[in-house]
Amino acid sequence: MKLSKDTLFIILVLFVTAALYRLIPFRPAGFAPQVALAIFGGALIKDKKWALTLPILSLFISDLIFQGLFLAGLVEIKGIYAGQWQLYVCFLAITTFGFLMKKINLKNTLIFSGAGSVIFFIISNFAVWLGGGGFARPKTFEGLQYTYFDALIFYRDGGIIKGFPGNFLIHDLIWGVVLFGIFLLYKRSRTAVNYNI
Repeated sequence: MKLSKDTLFIILVLFVTAALYRLIPFRPAGFAPQVALAIFGGALIKDKKWALTLPILSLFISDLIFQGLFLAGLVEIKGIYAGQWQLYVCFLAITTFGFLMKKINLKNTLIFSGAGSVIFFIISNFAVWLGGGGFARPKTFEGLQYTYFDALIFYRDGGIIKGFPGNFLIHDLIWGVVLFGIFLLYKRSRTAVNYNI
């Protein structure tokens, strides 16, 4: 793959964001860029093989950093754990969804970031129900409904403002706007440089 300046910039954003967000002190629970990174990679990396690989690789590096922090006693949550592959499947699905974003603007950023958040919620909690994770529920339609109901409380109370509905959704929207905003500012600065030559 021949790497253009745009592709190198996108790769840099993916890896720096995935690595550095873990180091944000007093980060609200669930305030993570992974959904936005998956959409970002899917929308902007033209080579689909790399579009699928790079967001997952950035997530894996982030998980390794978090595992190191856990082993050093700096955080209480492991970066590497059983059943983690299910999250990677979720992010592959979200990256594939990002392929559908054809135009980068605020409206599409909000729509795709919000939809990515919902896709993650649906797939990850289906995997919890199927695998009997955290809240083991019966393998019936009613058990699946209870799993999603249990998850709604967690999804709602994910961080910035406790008790405010949709906090994980809000986090994903914020990260989407930040990442795509950085890319649009980068593109604008490159265009400005080209006009000055």
